[in-house]
Amino acid sequence: MNATLLFLGAGVVVFVIGTVAHLVVRDLIRRIVALNVASGGVMLVLLALADRGADGADGGAPDPVPQALVLTGIVVMAAITGLALALARRVEDTTDENEQVDG
Repeated sequence: MNATLLFLGAGVVVFVIGTVAHLVVRDLIRRIVALNVASGGVMLVLLALADRGADGADGGAPDPVPQALVLTGIVVMAAITGLALALARRVEDTTDENEQVDG
């Protein structure tokens, strides 16, 4: 088993854990964290797929396009997380105690 398959499998496992946690948990903050975990798994899969191996055309250098996509994804994920946390805070501030107990 080489490192590419190990990272690919780890990325899939992290994505599944984040997706299941997002579907199971009802708290807004925990759902946001679960989505961050799932997106981290997707980024790990992209990085694993960027590896060309030692038999690649450039002597094993990884593909720079997926790496650039992952870096862009990290920036977008940080911005969306900040927006989602601000919206979750606003929702929790405007929601009654009675409405939160209902679920």
